[in-house]
Amino acid sequence: MNWIILIIAGFFESGFAFCLGKMKEVTGTAWWLWGGGFLFCLTMSMVLLAKAVKTIPIGTAYPVWTGIGAVCTVILGIIFFHESASFLRLLFITTLIVSIIGLKMVS
Repeated sequence: MNWIILIIAGFFESGFAFCLGKMKEVTGTAWWLWGGGFLFCLTMSMVLLAKAVKTIPIGTAYPVWTGIGAVCTVILGIIFFHESASFLRLLFITTLIVSIIGLKMVS
């Protein structure tokens, strides 16, 4: 169950990064709304990470959490912010995904 919580925490990490990206694009009320989304996602991510590390070693949980957040953030950046989807970028993201799976398998 705590692995599922950790995965959800990683998704919330990419959520707060996405909100930061949107805050860069807007002003006024929209900026404050995206800022609220940032704070919500940040809080949820940290709370869920703290819950997950009750049974998952921190040396495994933290890299998995940041890896999930990084992979999802890159994907969101490609889709919503029109960031580069070069071969090398996708290769390294794939390497990161394989590393996350590897950490799960050896834990």
